[in-house]
Amino acid sequence: QLEESGGGLVQAGGSLRLSCAASGRTFSTYGWFRQAPGKEREFVAAISWNGGITYYADSVKGRFTISRDNGQNTVSLQMNSLKPEDTAVYYCAASWGLGTTTAHDYGLWGQGTQVTVSS
Repeated sequence: QLEESGGGLVQAGGSLRLSCAASGRTFSTYGWFRQAPGKEREFVAAISWNGGITYYADSVKGRFTISRDNGQNTVSLQMNSLKPEDTAVYYCAASWGLGTTTAHDYGLWGQGTQVTVSS
């Protein structure tokens, strides 16, 4: 089970930190995806559970940081320099695949948390 928290409303240029609490099995890779109204779900960032290898979409590279706390079984997404185009529902997901950035490869999803960035 995955449960996200930390979404909200922030002005452009601001920061938010999303957290994902994982329970049950430990997967190989945990990722964050987002979906804006009328758009397809898109990859944001991912991290391998064992090695902490990270992957980012070009649109967030340098602004977002994904991390994991193995002891707490949490995955976080620190989002800085937020832009209005970052507005979306953000989903935490888990995959048995290593380093995958494709939504189809993720079999477990959280319920999502809304992030709204005002201009």
